[in-house]
Amino acid sequence: MPRLITDICIACGSCAAECPVDCISEGTIYVIDENACIDCGACQEVCPVDAIIEK
Repeated sequence: MPRLITDICIACGSCAAECPVDCISEGTIYVIDENACIDCGACQEVCPVDAIIEK
């Protein structure tokens, strides 16, 4: 399952920098492109506020 960034995201950019397929977009909160996500979990591991969950 792809990951999902919840609304507790602080838009720090840690997840986007870690994503090996560049499927995370910037914004007020960051957003993961479900179709491009390979479900590696790298983003979830580096999130400082645990805003990323399995969908």
